[in-house]
Amino acid sequence: MEDIAKALIGLGVLFVIVGGGLFLIGKVPGLGRLPGDIVIQRDNFTCVFPLATSIVLSLLLTLAINFILRINHK
Repeated sequence: MEDIAKALIGLGVLFVIVGGGLFLIGKVPGLGRLPGDIVIQRDNFTCVFPLATSIVLSLLLTLAINFILRINHK
């Protein structure tokens, strides 16, 4: 039972970290409105495809993870 409890606590901490990150990312000015992001607006409908934002975040996360792994490898 202790293993299950530890796993649930770990998942809870992970959810808090991911939720906080998503909350903070929403506060970054210009993110989601970069050139290359596709926005389709109709009368009662708005659809957003953040292509450029996804590419930028992917590059930043890749660089951060590589940097962390290189530090831990030494």
